[in-house]
Amino acid sequence: MTMIADETCDLSIVIPLYNEEAVFVELWLRLAKVMDALPVSAEVVLVDDGSSDDTRELATLACKEDPRFRLVVLSRNFGHQLAVSAGLQYASGRAVAILDGDLQDPPEALAEFHRKWSEGYDVVYAVRRRRKEAWPKRLAYWAFYRLLRSISSIEIPLDSGDFCMMSRRVVRRINALPERHRFVRGLRSWVGFRQTGLEYERSARSAGESKYTFRKLLRLACDGVFTFSDTPLRLATWMGLLVALGSLVIGPWLALWQESGLPALTAGIFFLGGVQLVCLGILGEYVGRIHAEVKGRPAFVVEQCVGFEREEFDSLARSASEESLTSASSDQLR
Repeated sequence: MTMIADETCDLSIVIPLYNEEAVFVELWLRLAKVMDALPVSAEVVLVDDGSSDDTRELATLACKEDPRFRLVVLSRNFGHQLAVSAGLQYASGRAVAILDGDLQDPPEALAEFHRKWSEGYDVVYAVRRRRKEAWPKRLAYWAFYRLLRSISSIEIPLDSGDFCMMSRRVVRRINALPERHRFVRGLRSWVGFRQTGLEYERSARSAGESKYTFRKLLRLACDGVFTFSDTPLRLATWMGLLVALGSLVIGPWLALWQESGLPALTAGIFFLGGVQLVCLGILGEYVGRIHAEVKGRPAFVVEQCVGFEREEFDSLARSASEESLTSASSDQLR
């Protein structure tokens, strides 16, 4: 991954958008009000992730009406995590916040985030105290975060999403990471530095429908599990050992006491076939991610930029190695 922007303001607010025309005007007004109240200079980097409604037109209008708004248009729908990653590439602030465009994450909380960041923290992440969603979805989120934390090779905070504020040096390092299956909240934890959490109450959507379908949520969960843990591979090994030991115990009993072992034999064959398919599926998840990485395709494609003054913002100009050198130099100056 590469980085585009140098520091030109105090705070950048990155917001991925996908078919959010129903809520965009309210988002625009609330963001403008929040930035007016902040004691620092701020910009908003909107990322249109291939919207099929009027989101792109409304975002373009916001850029024309308010010079603090900027827009990055992706060539198609690449997904929420890659849209966030694109916004991080174009953010220019000394601090960078990530905020969802559906207003479930309140923009008004950014002032408190910035105060906490000013105390010297490199990452201030939001911890969801309550979620105003259906109980099956709340239960699934609760279980996922605890499962991920229990098997991950790093400590990922419980109940914390992408809503956060990060220092420039953290953003530089996240941008320099080369992987294309990007689980941003996991990358944020992997980078490290001084981090703290702030509790907040996650609101319900003010308008429109959630764009995170069950399939997309499952894909995000898989990215988190398979990107930050090799426990599933070990699980496949233990399942094989368990089945082998079970067959050693049950096999002699079937041979001695069962007049006809055909039903048990049939059940055993189906059971072994299921275990093998599960193990192959786990291996397939890892191999598929390796395949995606070795192809070397860019994580996203930018179609257009609106509101940026410098022409170099229209192309990805620096390599990951150059970015790593820049980030190291910046840390020495910090």
